[in-house]
Amino acid sequence: MKTKSQTNDLTTPLRRDINALGNMLGDILVHHGGEELLNKVETIRQWTKDLRSNPNVSTYNQLKKEIQSLKPPMRAQVIRAFSIYFHLVNIAEQNHRIRRRREYQLREDHDVQPFSLESAVLNLKKNDFSKEVIQDVLNRLSLELIITAHPTEATRRTVLETQKRIATILKELDQPNLTVREKESLQDSLQNEVTVLWQTEELRNRKPTVMDEVRNGLYYFDETLFDVLPEVHQELEARLEEHYPGEDWSVPNFLRFGSWIGGDRDGNPNVTPEITWETLGKQRSLVLEKYEEVLVELMKRFSHSTSQVTVTDELMKSVESEEGLIPEDKRWRAEREIYRRKFAIILERLRQIGKSDFAYGYSDELLRDLYQIKESAESHQPNKRELKKLSKLIRQVELFGFHLATLDIRNHSGEHESAVAELLNKVRITDDYSALSEQEKLDVLQDVLSDPRPVSLLNEDYSESTRKMLDVFQMIRKAHVEFGKRSIEVYLISMTESASDLLEVLVLAKEASIYRLHSDGTVKSDLNIAPLLETVDDLVAGPEILKTLFDMPVYAKHLNHHNNHQEIMLGYSDGSKDGGTLTANWRLYKAQQEIHDMANEYNVGLKFFHGRGGSLGRGGGTLNRSLLSQPVETLGDGVKITEQGEVLSSRYLLRDIAYRSLEQGASTILEGAANVSKESEQSYHREQSWEDAMEEISGVALKKYQSLVFEDPDFLTYFNEATPLQELGELNIGSRPMKRKDSSKFENLRAIPWVFAWSQSRQLIPAWYAAGSGLSSYVDKGEDNLKLLQHMYENWPFFRSTINNLQMALTKADIPTAKEYTTLVNDKQLGERISKNIFDEYERTKDVLLKISGDDELLDHQPTIKESVRLRNPYVDPLNFLQVELIKELRQSEDKNEDILTEVLLTISGIAAGLRNTG
Repeated sequence: MKTKSQTNDLTTPLRRDINALGNMLGDILVHHGGEELLNKVETIRQWTKDLRSNPNVSTYNQLKKEIQSLKPPMRAQVIRAFSIYFHLVNIAEQNHRIRRRREYQLREDHDVQPFSLESAVLNLKKNDFSKEVIQDVLNRLSLELIITAHPTEATRRTVLETQKRIATILKELDQPNLTVREKESLQDSLQNEVTVLWQTEELRNRKPTVMDEVRNGLYYFDETLFDVLPEVHQELEARLEEHYPGEDWSVPNFLRFGSWIGGDRDGNPNVTPEITWETLGKQRSLVLEKYEEVLVELMKRFSHSTSQVTVTDELMKSVESEEGLIPEDKRWRAEREIYRRKFAIILERLRQIGKSDFAYGYSDELLRDLYQIKESAESHQPNKRELKKLSKLIRQVELFGFHLATLDIRNHSGEHESAVAELLNKVRITDDYSALSEQEKLDVLQDVLSDPRPVSLLNEDYSESTRKMLDVFQMIRKAHVEFGKRSIEVYLISMTESASDLLEVLVLAKEASIYRLHSDGTVKSDLNIAPLLETVDDLVAGPEILKTLFDMPVYAKHLNHHNNHQEIMLGYSDGSKDGGTLTANWRLYKAQQEIHDMANEYNVGLKFFHGRGGSLGRGGGTLNRSLLSQPVETLGDGVKITEQGEVLSSRYLLRDIAYRSLEQGASTILEGAANVSKESEQSYHREQSWEDAMEEISGVALKKYQSLVFEDPDFLTYFNEATPLQELGELNIGSRPMKRKDSSKFENLRAIPWVFAWSQSRQLIPAWYAAGSGLSSYVDKGEDNLKLLQHMYENWPFFRSTINNLQMALTKADIPTAKEYTTLVNDKQLGERISKNIFDEYERTKDVLLKISGDDELLDHQPTIKESVRLRNPYVDPLNFLQVELIKELRQSEDKNEDILTEVLLTISGIAAGLRNTG
């Protein structure tokens, strides 16, 4: 463990950057608001800092008086000052991550950075893995990252681009050989960019449309992912070649990106078939533009002349046969520059996609041409590394095709049932399908799927909802023709509760000829159907749901067309909202175990899709730690994980950070799958007593959680009034409504605003509440129980990850600040009663966590994060205090005061930046 002085040495450059940026912001405050503004900000900051270090009534009253005395326009400027400070700190911290990575790479002592690709390869070698075994592991490896729009990044794209420029300048300032003039120029540019950041409006003036969200997602492919993703694969290949010299390595494209943006229909009426089609078009346009840029650059480099080199006959014949098919003014005129002539043909075929028959029909055709060039060039190149750019393009085409990212389609199970019920009613198969028992539904659906005839009628007057549902599947069929079958591969069913939910989607696919039954009894099925298990009850029922399906001949034929592979999505958000974080995480763990074991009996391969959020209350955390805490049985299965909208900028805005994030994920899954990771469960024996303990702890935690959230009649009133939930809907950060239906019922509230509201009020109960009761009740039952939990913490990655995440949640939560929000509750007695329950549980949880981990304080095992939270709090506190005062004023006013609402939204944005998440 690093000493405090060592940690300080490591963070000295970071503190230097933060101080420099803070001073620049101070100068800007003086310029725009005079010394009065700067002094006001400094006074409030000092009061909050003093209150943190020495809590007392006098300091608290002075701080409250200072905040209450703020009036427009000064108040908004103070809010923005603290908010923008956090944006600058976040940029500095990201730059420090880049700096630390470079320091590792520059070391001469061969100290390899943890969770790097090199460390993974060295561990493979250390454990005597042969080339054949490693290649087999690589061939089975699969990690897909799926970007989502929600929860949406609270920061505007314009602001993100300014932040990126600031980060670039900070990185350039780290260069050791800068002249005095160069350094001055960079510092002037930095001051200008910080000024632009202050002078830019940070709130969106309207809700983003779905296509706005699509463009935001594509931004990361354009800026970083198109280049970084192939580089991760190339780096792994290079490290394998370095540490296993003489071997011929082939690293498959095991790491891929997909998207939900433009395809996630669940509760979002704005995602129509037309929007999905437009999304696919935008994705194709971008990837073709990126290919064209690379091809033009390669054409410049491949100036080889046949008077100097001998090319393959195959290449020569292809040019001679195809060149006459393109207009003369598009051809390369230098006859001997054969590669440039070939690239000219490739470019023209690429530009004609969607316009003429000469165009490439599929990306495989482009790949054949590129491999043809590579094979010819390698025949006269002394070193194949000189073709690295061409090899990178080949990998890019393999990864991105002509579709860029596979788009998942998702919809609610109830929507499918309604459509199928109407279809069956119209053809008189059953009058009221929805009223049938589950077994009766399964019998009807299997009969329909075993009959090649459709059940939809061409000229029937279906309801609008059924027509829209049929249109979705027709759009998918057309997309497979226009954009290729990789464009849409998976259809996800949210709120899956039974086997019939999956068969209903197959019936709808059959009506669009995506699922086809041939006369010889064989089946062609071009769409993976994946259940989304979300609630605690659904997670428990999951294994039986899938067993029922695997036993059906009709479903077995569908699976056979997909190489006997089944994808299953696990929802972390709604499970946590339904049963509390500890119970939800245990049920998710158990569901994976049980489904995996059951699927093995049927010889069905699995891919678990983890719907994890950026925030702790929604299963958030670093990618590598998330992978490590999975059950040992599943590490060899394919893994798919959501990358939520709120984390995209922190992980993929900057190229170096994007590379490091993907490298961590790739190295972790490689080591885990290869059985060599010391951090994974495979290095330890999982005992039955550990699982028994978790079962008991989970049961107590579930009762505690539900006694508050579902059984206390006043809880929803407290939640609505003691958090900024009412105001969140005005923050224009997403196209999707906050609720699945226009209803105030708790079950219709989405998990994202549920988590976001609790985070803003610093109570964070979705991330920790009830865990303390479960753990402490187990500890209190016997003398040896605490020792068992301590042993589990040391030896079971799942339990250690659970305890560490709970510690993180309690650290981000803040009881003194949370108490401010209880003053928003109109019924004071109600507010005091429920808040006492929450605050008592906080102390109970903190006490038992420290006993289990052996730490003196929360996050002692992660001193860097602990220190970051400690340093941020004095800057978050003013925003929380201001938010409470403004909400009081807003809710007491008869008419909605737009100026006050804007100030509330500014505090929400600022706190989100300070805590680094929205929901």
